[in-house]
Amino acid sequence: MEKEDPENCVFCKILDGVYPISQFYEDNLCVGLMTIEPVNTGHAMVIPRGHHPYLADMPSELAGHIFQIGHKLAAAIRSCGVPCDGINMFVADGEAASQEVFHFHLHVYPRVENDGFGFRFDERHFQTPPRAELNRVAKLIQTHMPKTTIQ
Repeated sequence: MEKEDPENCVFCKILDGVYPISQFYEDNLCVGLMTIEPVNTGHAMVIPRGHHPYLADMPSELAGHIFQIGHKLAAAIRSCGVPCDGINMFVADGEAASQEVFHFHLHVYPRVENDGFGFRFDERHFQTPPRAELNRVAKLIQTHMPKTTIQ
């Protein structure tokens, strides 16, 4: 699937006021809203105001801000009274990862025992790769990681 341009992006249209939303947060960088296809009651999203199809398309400061809001959102979901035995934070980044709207968005949703939602793994998931293979891939990733410092 191709990256959507802002004129055809449903989230850009939402941010422009074309569609109604149930909003609980906003600042100059992002908006927090309830999803219309919830896993459970309380399932919410945080979306950036700018059109960024993928996580890597955003400036790291914006990505960090969205995850900070997601962190606060998780605490709010736990304390607001909706059923919540746990929290999932989920990003679908790319078509193979089940991304359907190509405007980055962070899902934050409560989980309850036996809610029927979850990942499904085949038998390959439970086969530990050889350490040499893990080391090889780690080295590949390391050579492409930008240098950062934590302040």
